[in-house]
Amino acid sequence: MAYEIVWELGFSHCAATGAALLLLIENALITQSRLMLLESVLIFFNLLAVLSYLKFCNSQKHRPFSPRWWFWLVLTGVACSCAVGIKYVGVFTYLLVLGVAAVHAWHVIGDQTLSNVRVLCHLLARAAALVVLPVLVYLLFFYIHLLLLCRSGPHDQIMSSAFQASLEGGLARVTQGQPLEVAFGSQVTLKNVFGQPVPCWLHSHQSTYPMIYENGRGSSHQQQVTCYPFKDVNNWWIVKDPGRHQLVVNNPPRPVRHGDVVQLVHGMTTRLLNTHDVAAPLSPHAQEVSCYIDYNISMPPQNLWRLDIVNRESDTDVWKTILSEVRFVHVNTSAILKLSGVPLPDWGFRQLEVVGEKLFRGYHESTVWNVEEHRYGRSQEQKERELELHSPTQVDIGRNLSFMARFSELQWRMLTVRSDDSEHKYSSTPLDWVMLDTNIAYWLHPRTSAQIHLLGNVVIWASASLATLVYALLFIWYLLRRRRRVCDLPEDRWLRWVLAGALCAGGWAVNYLPFFLMEKTLFLYHYLPALTFQILLLPVVLEHISDHLCRSQLQRSLFTALVVAWFTSACHVSNMLRPLTYGDRSLSPSELKALRWKDSWDILIRKY
Repeated sequence: MAYEIVWELGFSHCAATGAALLLLIENALITQSRLMLLESVLIFFNLLAVLSYLKFCNSQKHRPFSPRWWFWLVLTGVACSCAVGIKYVGVFTYLLVLGVAAVHAWHVIGDQTLSNVRVLCHLLARAAALVVLPVLVYLLFFYIHLLLLCRSGPHDQIMSSAFQASLEGGLARVTQGQPLEVAFGSQVTLKNVFGQPVPCWLHSHQSTYPMIYENGRGSSHQQQVTCYPFKDVNNWWIVKDPGRHQLVVNNPPRPVRHGDVVQLVHGMTTRLLNTHDVAAPLSPHAQEVSCYIDYNISMPPQNLWRLDIVNRESDTDVWKTILSEVRFVHVNTSAILKLSGVPLPDWGFRQLEVVGEKLFRGYHESTVWNVEEHRYGRSQEQKERELELHSPTQVDIGRNLSFMARFSELQWRMLTVRSDDSEHKYSSTPLDWVMLDTNIAYWLHPRTSAQIHLLGNVVIWASASLATLVYALLFIWYLLRRRRRVCDLPEDRWLRWVLAGALCAGGWAVNYLPFFLMEKTLFLYHYLPALTFQILLLPVVLEHISDHLCRSQLQRSLFTALVVAWFTSACHVSNMLRPLTYGDRSLSPSELKALRWKDSWDILIRKY
């Protein structure tokens, strides 16, 4: 595909062959593909999208709307969709292709040789193949995905309760057959919708807040309320009617509706959820949340909460298990029950802090909760109630989300969930990638020193970066001279030069620069898609220098000799790094040290 792309751009077979050979001897691309990692498949579809679009453009010049024309146009859209489906960063190449296609469409609109109907057909064809079709193909991927992968798995907890309940096994075994409507006297577990830094449930236990914190601030010394990231009997709460003493569900049940005032009684300790004008342990701008203990001092209970159903359709909506997303607004202070997400010290068992956010404005998932497990309370006595809380819920039929609801949630989780914020020993920054000042150890033999490292060919990496810089300088120079009506290149060669830069230099930029804005752990392999586009640009720049900047035959001969020497050095470095690319032989410590790219570069300079 590298060969075909350079050839379709209008450059020589020699330049196209050079691009193909450079990709073949690049050690980082070899290592990544041999270990079957996603970047290789991503690069494949990135190149396929660019190649298909170039073939479509060339078909446009000769036979528009022919079967060949349609084939390459449709394949461009499918390849873009596959690139995004492999990794979200594939969207950068998709946007690049869309940008180039938009410029070409603009020229089609200005083509006076085409009728209005013909122009409209061109635009509709491009919109259907490059926008509508990729969206449909992407949806199809996940429709098949969710159809086949319908069982619960080990990482279900990062998804919402509704999503988990739609899967076979796991949470569905617990939640299926639960009462749908939450009533006064219901026993519930409340999961925070935000789920950051980890999914957790509203929790309390016998321990109290320390009287004096480490910074000298005092507390209410009430019973702790936290958010606990594991299923536990202390996660159960009873929804109580403030006007009645009973903790059981009436017959018939009296459902809780939006706007109702409730009390939340902790199932195991029978203390009521409370907040007051005392600063939270680790978030002093917010109120402490506790379960009230009567110390017979001047701190009366404030345990009334107004239910706010966030995703309701009307003001008379009933609070529903799993489906309803609710907020608890404190009646006395208007504070909202919120997960701050800060881990408490050892006295709080490293559980997550829950606060009353009084100054909160707007919607945020950290203030939203949903009922995950639910049963109708039948036992009035404390001991019987504790036994009831320990017993499993009944099992009946399941509750399923629509495909679009599951699809949307899955996309959002993939975009936002971070598995680990800790720094990795092989992590790097985008600036490290350009000069290859980092690597990744992929494999080490358990008995010998044979090993595989993701390590690139420094000659190719440095030359590709230099070619990108040279292209940018030449492009600016030509552009300024054209502004002065000095055309160094004929119009067809100028357009070819611009298109090569848009796809190759642009492909490097869109696949590299966005990583400077990403707040995630980055590795060297993230640079490989951008590097591939840089390598495509390298023979293009070399051929341009040979054909247009070398004035005499002697200059061309000298330049050709330099290119041959450079390519020989790239092959030599690739061969030197072979033991770390293939891991096929044991290496001594001195040999390993010699294979570091800086040392290899010194050896290369001394040798040549």
